[in-house]
Amino acid sequence: MTRYVSADLRRLVESRASRICEYCLIHESDTFLGCQVDHVIAEKHGGATAAENLCYACTFCNRSKGSDIGSLTTGTREFTRFYNPRADRWTDHFSLNGVIIEPRTTVGEVTARILGFNDATRVLEREALQTIGRFPSPEASSQLQFREL
Repeated sequence: MTRYVSADLRRLVESRASRICEYCLIHESDTFLGCQVDHVIAEKHGGATAAENLCYACTFCNRSKGSDIGSLTTGTREFTRFYNPRADRWTDHFSLNGVIIEPRTTVGEVTARILGFNDATRVLEREALQTIGRFPSPEASSQLQFREL
């Protein structure tokens, strides 16, 4: 296995995601630190550097997730995997309530909590973007509508 992600593969992941963080839905142009290609399942857990295991993630989601693949649920303390942008539909696990990303499932709960979707600074960022009509971005809105079909 290799950590190297070729330029062609990076472009494919970026294009497939429409330059949106596949976890929190922020558009790359709306975040100061941009987005990166992320291994959904880290290599150290057997994940491949291949299109079917790569997603586009903003710096905050990517750093918070790290090489983790899941966490313990708040209530039952049962290990639960994270949301997988390659295998799951976002709207099955989350919903937008204004600028708050609300989990719908235990997968959504552990993902939202560990990735810090609703930390105060991230909510403020989305509120500011919503004020200027950038959250959800047109690309994110389009993807949400497409994914709900």
